[in-house]
Amino acid sequence: MACDARNRPQILQHICESLTITIFETLWVPCSARFVALGSTACNTGALYIYELEGNKLKKLKEAEKHNSFKCGTFAASSLVERHLATGDFKGTLFVWDLERLSLPIWHVKKAHDTIVNAMDGCGGLNIGYGAPEIVTGGRDGRVRIWDQRQKDDPVVSFDPKTGDVARDCWTVAFGNSYNDEERCVLAGYDNGDIKLFDLRVGKVRWQTTLPNGICGIDFDRKDIKMNKFVCTTLESKLHLYNLRVYHPEKGYTSLEEKLKHGTTVWGVKHLPQNREVFVTLGGDGSLSLYKYSYPDQQSMKDGENRDYGVVGKVELLNHQTLATQPISCLNWSPDKAGLAVCGSFDQCLRTIVVTKLQKL
Repeated sequence: MACDARNRPQILQHICESLTITIFETLWVPCSARFVALGSTACNTGALYIYELEGNKLKKLKEAEKHNSFKCGTFAASSLVERHLATGDFKGTLFVWDLERLSLPIWHVKKAHDTIVNAMDGCGGLNIGYGAPEIVTGGRDGRVRIWDQRQKDDPVVSFDPKTGDVARDCWTVAFGNSYNDEERCVLAGYDNGDIKLFDLRVGKVRWQTTLPNGICGIDFDRKDIKMNKFVCTTLESKLHLYNLRVYHPEKGYTSLEEKLKHGTTVWGVKHLPQNREVFVTLGGDGSLSLYKYSYPDQQSMKDGENRDYGVVGKVELLNHQTLATQPISCLNWSPDKAGLAVCGSFDQCLRTIVVTKLQKL
């Protein structure tokens, strides 16, 4: 059902703070009004800033400078009590930090990847997902690796390019299907348009496909349920949504494609934690696009040989708002307050935004 125009959510800029760093990641500190900004200084050193939201102002609580530029981070492998931050940098190092003591990491792997750690995600922490707390990283070296802090230096599993193949740059990773202590999957998107679904229980590729353009962002709708759907975004201004409920031996998973009107790279996608049918995409023109997914009347149908194949629903654009003059590189929804988000853009601005009327969807 289409959303009534009067009840459409609005995307509002709350605070805009100009910085002197390039921002690659923004993350809310769970169960708080604080967030972290990660990035690179003009001297190519790593910048880690901690802010607190105080009404209509931002208060900088801490800042730390490290040897190498930060590229990505996550809290999702930590407990709600500890709230440790995992980060990846441009030299391939994986760190875990205690935000109260930033002088030294509490855990690290010096050569998690040969070069840049492009993306990471966590699972098993923050009371989300089952099983052991783990971190997944994707690197420019083409590897996708799973890490457990109880195991020093070596990954739990490493999915490497085949011998003799050209290593494709892994741009984005996401955990999902973590609905019990045995099951867990990882999605990875690559610069050549490859998408791979890794099954961690058996340590193999469960499914893969290739799209015409590089995969900039990928996200399951929820981590802690049986695979339901995921969205990925690409170069050339497109998003693709896959129905993961039903797998057909020939057709694979059913999907839809949406062309975004802004005509630029779609840098990422993030589902709203409080409503898995709502997601936002990050535009290369500095815009945010808010979508809602509607399920079809039937999730599956039978083919001529009486085999099930999936049926995909449709997406509706709820709102589109230009906030920045440069691409929005990162966004993180608040897990505690629906509609509150923090994002970073390549105009070196940090923004908190509020999306209204989400409860009416």
